Amino acid sequence: MLHPDARALIDLIDERGLPAMHTLNPVEARAFYRDRRSFTQPATPDVGAVGDTQCDGPHGSIPLRIYRPIDAGAAPSRESTLPVLVYCHGGGWTIGDLDTHDVLCRQLCNGSGAVVVSVDYRMGPEHRFPAAVDDCLAATHWVRRHARELGVDAARLAIGGDSAGGNLAAVVAILARDAGDLPIAYQLLIYPATDMRRRHASHTTNGRGYLLTTETISYYHDHYIADAAHDLDWRASPLLHADLTRLPRALVLTAGFDPLRDEGLEYADRLVAAGNRATYICYERQIHGFITMGKVIDEANSAVTFCAAELARALAR
Repeated sequence: MLHPDARALIDLIDERGLPAMHTLNPVEARAFYRDRRSFTQPATPDVGAVGDTQCDGPHGSIPLRIYRPIDAGAAPSRESTLPVLVYCHGGGWTIGDLDTHDVLCRQLCNGSGAVVVSVDYRMGPEHRFPAAVDDCLAATHWVRRHARELGVDAARLAIGGDSAGGNLAAVVAILARDAGDLPIAYQLLIYPATDMRRRHASHTTNGRGYLLTTETISYYHDHYIADAAHDLDWRASPLLHADLTRLPRALVLTAGFDPLRDEGLEYADRLVAAGNRATYICYERQIHGFITMGKVIDEANSAVTFCAAELARALAR
């Protein structure tokens, strides 16, 4: 059964005649996504400190936002170092930014006791695959290099994200393993896209009526992927990587009424089959994107709390 909160949200969107994302151009879609967040997202929680900065990447500077937990003080301390999560926002590699995921990053920061570094990576169609991958990898390297001044423990570095951001986090984890110079301790993968071919059964069963539709997924895909051959590149489809061994411990979270549900489950299964430690949980009554919607979907708050607790447990000394 679809959760009543999710059902009520979908019905309200239908009643108000709000446009589907794929009917808007990318500039309009970004503004719409940013503007509507206040309707579904909880109140902005206080944190110990938050500030914007940037780092260099292969395509130019990358905006970052850094959060410190509410009980950790406003400034880094040489006496104590905190775990750190590099977070890649969702939005189909086309929409989303530091502001659309500000509340979620604050929640994860306070709930886990980790510093969170949110990455405003380049998006399509202006910057197509693999620009987003390059930016997220560069940002993660930057965090490790600047661990001391950030007051974080480079040995307790996690990568995470939701949807497109979950895709990018999974790819960064593989790239880091293969390079051997960027140890990552944990992956937080929230309803990740793992297979650009879009062939799993849930794309059919959940492709209509639950906000993220088949048409919207194609819209995002086509703005990110310029060449259909890139669907087979594991940096776009991490599920297709031939070797998923020796990867960081992971939490893979999916939603029952999400078109991406089955590819998330298969990725979790592949991780475990390859000898990794991976926890899988499906919020069976939920829709794609629900975790940022705690103002109107109460179960989202439980999901955020769970993610933060698992992150804290995995990154404990």
